[in-house]
Amino acid sequence: METKEINLENLKPYKNNPRVHSKEQIIQIANSINELGFLNPILTDENNMILAGHGRFMAAVHLNLDVAPVIQIDGLTEAQKKAFVIADNKIAMNSTWDQNSLWNEIRELNVLGFDLNILG
Repeated sequence: METKEINLENLKPYKNNPRVHSKEQIIQIANSINELGFLNPILTDENNMILAGHGRFMAAVHLNLDVAPVIQIDGLTEAQKKAFVIADNKIAMNSTWDQNSLWNEIRELNVLGFDLNILG
């Protein structure tokens, strides 16, 4: 898969996206992009419709970026596109945290002086 830089004005959010992003979350994503870079590309179909990464797209707009990294996915049926928009978010929500490992990592980041607000 190839990552390309695409002008934000050419990207089209999926009009029926069921995932809602609060202003607070958009700012959290923007802060993460500022600190770490735009490490997770937006996924689009062959027509530049966003399949995954609506929050990243909104954060890029918030940051007044001109372009964002995009991976274009070709060949999905309309049903597969609709399913992917849901599955990309829903499947991730089905995981849990190892609380001990999580807090150990957070403590270590704190000792290293990392801004913990970046973690959301």
